[in-house]
Amino acid sequence: MTSRMSFDKFIHQLGNGGSHQGGFKEFFHKTARQLKTLGSRRGIASQIDDLKIRLKEVKELKSSYKLDDITFEHSAVDPRLSALFVEEAHLVGIDGPRDDLASWMLEDESSSTKQRKVLSIVGFGGLGKTTLAKEVYRKIKGHFHCQAFVSVSQKPNVKKIMKDLICQLPCKKDFKEGIDTWDETMCTAKLKKLLQDKRYLIVIDDIWSIPTWDTIKNAFPENDFSSRIIATTRIVDVARSCCLDGNGRMYEMEALSDLHSKRLFFKRIFGSEDGCPDVLKQVSNKILKKCGGLPLAIISISSLLATKPVIKDEWERVRRSIGSALDKNRSLDGMNNILSLSYNDLSPNLKTCLLYLCIYPEDCVIERDILVRRWIAEGFISEERGQSKQEVAENHFYDLINKSMVQPVEIGYDGKARACQVHDMMLELIISKSVEDNFISLAGHGQTDLAKHDGLIRRISVHHIDQKLAAILANEDLSHVRSLAVIASTYIKHLPRLVVFEALRVLEFQDCESLHKYDMDGIDKLVQLKYLSFRGTVMLKLPSGVVRLYGLETLDLRNTHIEELPTGIIHLVKLQNLLIARYSYSRIAHGQTKIPNGIGTMKNLQVISGFNIIKSSLCAVEDLGNLTGLKDLHLQLDGGGCQEYKRHEEILLSSLCKLGRCKLQSLRIRSHVSTPIQFLDSWSPLPYNLQIFWMATSYYLPKMPKWIVPALSSLAYLDLNLVEVTKEELWLLGEMPALLRLSITFRSVQKEGLPYKALHSHV
Repeated sequence: MTSRMSFDKFIHQLGNGGSHQGGFKEFFHKTARQLKTLGSRRGIASQIDDLKIRLKEVKELKSSYKLDDITFEHSAVDPRLSALFVEEAHLVGIDGPRDDLASWMLEDESSSTKQRKVLSIVGFGGLGKTTLAKEVYRKIKGHFHCQAFVSVSQKPNVKKIMKDLICQLPCKKDFKEGIDTWDETMCTAKLKKLLQDKRYLIVIDDIWSIPTWDTIKNAFPENDFSSRIIATTRIVDVARSCCLDGNGRMYEMEALSDLHSKRLFFKRIFGSEDGCPDVLKQVSNKILKKCGGLPLAIISISSLLATKPVIKDEWERVRRSIGSALDKNRSLDGMNNILSLSYNDLSPNLKTCLLYLCIYPEDCVIERDILVRRWIAEGFISEERGQSKQEVAENHFYDLINKSMVQPVEIGYDGKARACQVHDMMLELIISKSVEDNFISLAGHGQTDLAKHDGLIRRISVHHIDQKLAAILANEDLSHVRSLAVIASTYIKHLPRLVVFEALRVLEFQDCESLHKYDMDGIDKLVQLKYLSFRGTVMLKLPSGVVRLYGLETLDLRNTHIEELPTGIIHLVKLQNLLIARYSYSRIAHGQTKIPNGIGTMKNLQVISGFNIIKSSLCAVEDLGNLTGLKDLHLQLDGGGCQEYKRHEEILLSSLCKLGRCKLQSLRIRSHVSTPIQFLDSWSPLPYNLQIFWMATSYYLPKMPKWIVPALSSLAYLDLNLVEVTKEELWLLGEMPALLRLSITFRSVQKEGLPYKALHSHV
């Protein structure tokens, strides 16, 4: 670590070579550079000698442990397998309890008594409490005015829980105005007001204490509309507390039966219950006995065996490795024994990527794209077998899902997971492994000290910081820290100054409401920084030093209030991802940020999101067309269509025509008003690499755009608003070979029926 940091600093000091003019002037500059870096050269030479000695020692250790004999398979990853498997896993053995509890939840619908009911589901970790709650929720949610699902976790942030619930519930646009400034009391009062006249269904997942339940339940009014609450917990006393008002039911989870255990186990490995060879049935029964009917244990072991040769000796080796903890006692140690077996089977690269997830708090939904960019910035990912770093990192993400190390979330139109979550018990395991290996130091996670070996702290995740923890950090050597994540932390002003984190590659401030109190001076000294995120923080402008972070590859400003970037931002020529507003397939945040003038010089940009075309200058819109490496363009188009903005539309079309000839794969256009986008009808030549076209606006195109034709062989996702569509146009869509998702919103009822068969084979 010390050597790597010194190398990075040394390379930065050498610079990029200076003058190329030749003659005496070049000789003078070259001599001056050599003299200036003489000390650094001597120092790095000494460290190279030290490194050679260490490499020799490591090589000898490697030989003694015979590590060359260990092989890790690099099997092809099907990114859609996770989505198929998760449905299968959820339904095994759950039908009966789901239907029983759903009937109980709805049985008073027609009676005169319309009191609120609470269902509490209790059981050991890994038994499937959350899965059962989700299945009951899905089955009955259509009977309610509004629904929401929120996770609590062991150290709950009640204010955030209330905000998450409010954001999931339907309300008027002005109801959430100023939500970022609300305190816990205001959030609770607002949620109660929102639910007062509605029949609601709320799931509160993973409650750890009675006081937490007592605080949260105050937001749910007794309004005589037959509202329902589902709570899950590992603790029986908490489950009983949820049902104390007399209108509750406590359901205790049971382990899977032998029949259902086998069904889940064999379907994961062989694709069917009957696929197991006779020679493996006896050892399978022994393995299942050790799993004790716990779905998490069965899924973990079956995922491991699915990658192994179908050989009895191999399965016997796995059985012996499990131990006997779970068949005697469903304890945390017993489950960790099984999860550790799956962890130890991972390749070194996958272990590193998995350990990185303990940066995030319990129950956190971890976006795939964020995780992939962070892995790359950390240096975990290398190009291999003709694949880019992005492709390799995404394969690692899907591999962790398919090995059941993490759980897929937000399955997209193409069957791929957009995010993941870590089961609580798996999180406990990777935290312990991370602390043991000094991979990540957790600050404010209930720990009183920072884990470190050899006097080095390599990565820090801060969830809470107070004066005591700040004093501990102030006395530590932070010059080797490569990653600093500050997530939903209060009292951030106590954090040590950024200038002491001189080796940072990744810096993230997420949902930090008091970031304005923190001194950001010295951020420009972080010369190795590749990933910078202020996502979800309340800030109006970027720290001035950001424009001098010349190695930056990702800048994430989503869900901030920044409307204009500094002019110097265009000098960040290595930037690949410039993210402003938050986009998804179902919603988008308001985009008011202008495109910076001169953006065309940022040739490495691949993803741009959130810029407002109409608020930007014409030259900036024209410059978009010079970004030949751009793959994803997500933009705001408010106010277009009127004469004043016709020129903006013309220039945007010109830029899109240029990008369509390059690498553009995704175009999403958002407008909060009825902004015509009919100008896109002239898009030419065809954007042959386009995979996603998505329009979120109240404007309806009078007809199908001319450029949407069967020749667009890569188009997989199409979202349109149309006045009407003809059968001939839909038949043409049915000929598009890659189309997976088609969403057409009509302004009025179609005059003629739609040819279902034309689309059925593709969509």
